[in-house]
Amino acid sequence: MQVLSNPGNRKRALFILAVCAALAAASAIVGISDNPPGIVLAFLSAGAFIVAFVHPWRTPRPFLLLLLAAAIGFVVLAAGHNFFEVVGDRIAGPPLLKGLLQGVGVIAFLLAILVAPAAFVVGAVGAAMMAVRAHGRPRPTSGNEN
Repeated sequence: MQVLSNPGNRKRALFILAVCAALAAASAIVGISDNPPGIVLAFLSAGAFIVAFVHPWRTPRPFLLLLLAAAIGFVVLAAGHNFFEVVGDRIAGPPLLKGLLQGVGVIAFLLAILVAPAAFVVGAVGAAMMAVRAHGRPRPTSGNEN
């Protein structure tokens, strides 16, 4: 992982993770149940979490892969949420298994509505920024020009 490759990246990642934790705490204090400021803080926290791990990337390709993974992940996690909720409601097993399945459904739901969209935005913005950065950079010359 590039984020652990040197002390500068590690320090920057830890700082961004601290910001993520502060935003998550603020969203918990404000509340996210039908509360736009709390929801925005939760999205910003998820975005900061993702940025903490991708900030060393310097080309558009990994950001495009993140964007694709986020789109696929949203669909898979949303379907997983529905699956685990239905199976958890209809299972005739022990209450612990029922609770476990419903808990997995809740986790899939939170990942689908918080992390996947934040990853999609980080991937799109990062890919665009790195493409502009690469396009504006002068190309190296071979020295054979007249």
